[in-house]
Amino acid sequence: MLKVQNIIKDFGGLRVLDGVVFQVAEGAIFGLIGPNGAGKTTVFNIVSGLLQPTDGRVIFNGADITRLPPHAIAAQGISRTFQNIRIFGEMSLLENVLVGMHRLFSYSPAAMFFDLPKKRTEEKLLREKACDILSLVNLEDKADWAAKNLSYGGQRKLELARALATDPKLLLVDEPAAGMNPAETEELMDEIVQINRRGYTICVIEHDMKVIMGICGQIAVLNFGELIAEGSPEEVKRNPLVIEAYLGKEG
Repeated sequence: MLKVQNIIKDFGGLRVLDGVVFQVAEGAIFGLIGPNGAGKTTVFNIVSGLLQPTDGRVIFNGADITRLPPHAIAAQGISRTFQNIRIFGEMSLLENVLVGMHRLFSYSPAAMFFDLPKKRTEEKLLREKACDILSLVNLEDKADWAAKNLSYGGQRKLELARALATDPKLLLVDEPAAGMNPAETEELMDEIVQINRRGYTICVIEHDMKVIMGICGQIAVLNFGELIAEGSPEEVKRNPLVIEAYLGKEG
């Protein structure tokens, strides 16, 4: 589904990605890991169109999306979350999810202004869909809450739900377990697996190795902007370059 082909990214004289290559298969839960500063989020920013690469290509479902703007990439079927939570605190959970559905609304401004039947029918269907998405992250019973009243972990799950609201084919999830306690993390792992079983392909960045090793079928490892390993969780766990990158050399 996704091919990252020889991506290079320079910021002035600093090269933060150097020839990164990997593929994400349709239906997979794919992990992207590495120490702080390895370039993981920069990869997500390039795939989602927030940054342009210095060189290389991003291919999604056979189409070159390398130079497309973020809204066009979202329309192609890629959605993402961010490390820093970006929700609307004063709005309800349901409203936050509906915001993510804005590109799915098809009724005209006139239908909205005159509150025509097409507008009411479409909004009813999308509200039902929003409630279903909230149920995927176990927040449906809090749909009317103001988002600011959720716990930090709950707000992270709400952002995941809003990303799903765009009806993506590929979901990029950036450190979803950050700030969560162990119980919340376990619940999140189950939710990501359930989301994947609904037909979503997922690429996840995460520092919690229990999460990555527990849900991902394939993992790529970055260090100082270079791909140093790729394989199954067991292969990556045993790779000496990965061990060195995380623990350092002896002596």
